[in-house]
Amino acid sequence: TDRVDLMQIHWPDRYIPSFGQMQFDHGQIRDDAIPIEETASALRDLIDEGKIRYIGISNESTLGVCEWVKATEKLGIRDKLVSIQNSYSLLDRRFDSELAEACSYYGIGLLPWSVLAGGLLSGKYQTTNVDDDNAGDDAGDDDSRRYIRASSKSRFYAFPTYMSRWSPSSASQYTLDAVDEYANIAHEAGMTPAELAIAFVRTRRFVSDNGSVIIGATTMEQLKENLKPFLEENPDGEELKFLDDDILEAIDSVHMKCRDPSCKL
Repeated sequence: TDRVDLMQIHWPDRYIPSFGQMQFDHGQIRDDAIPIEETASALRDLIDEGKIRYIGISNESTLGVCEWVKATEKLGIRDKLVSIQNSYSLLDRRFDSELAEACSYYGIGLLPWSVLAGGLLSGKYQTTNVDDDNAGDDAGDDDSRRYIRASSKSRFYAFPTYMSRWSPSSASQYTLDAVDEYANIAHEAGMTPAELAIAFVRTRRFVSDNGSVIIGATTMEQLKENLKPFLEENPDGEELKFLDDDILEAIDSVHMKCRDPSCKL
């Protein structure tokens, strides 16, 4: 190809809380941050040259979204700003409030990353509250409740300090307890934990209206499991319904016990 369909700005140049931080630290404000309008102007030049078609932002705050909208409106490329790529999962629902409102108003779709919290929400790292009859080496049988076990090559076994807020060896007990409870909800609903986690994310309006879900897999079995929540019917032609009101109520009940447990001040 001779062009990029969607150019996603990976990080704000200015300081904002990141990697699960929830508290703004005034002491980290930088006076050398490149203005958003300057970055947007460079992207406009690339659009005019035919090198990119649309632009997106990532790991942004509500303020950042509004500033990007203001800058692109001034530069005449407001219709080119179409997406935002932020963390969102059962363990990190910070997008639910102000960001959801702003992005809905401006028609900016969410492309959530780490929807399985680095794999923690897949259930494969669980050591408690696991029914061994529902765990297997693959997910290729007829039992939709079976899920894929972690191997020695799985991310948090191979790199135990990576993404420490989600790693089984360093995540908070609140996080691990929530993972167990979400896994139990999935099992009772006849789903794997990964299917529940992905189905929840993909059915949020700020994703389903004009966004998409970023998934990742290292095996074909994992890919099949991750794609199942996007199917409307199973191979036999039966309609698939993943989340009813009872399941959503159970999910919210866990969430309200400790909101966003993997985040920190």
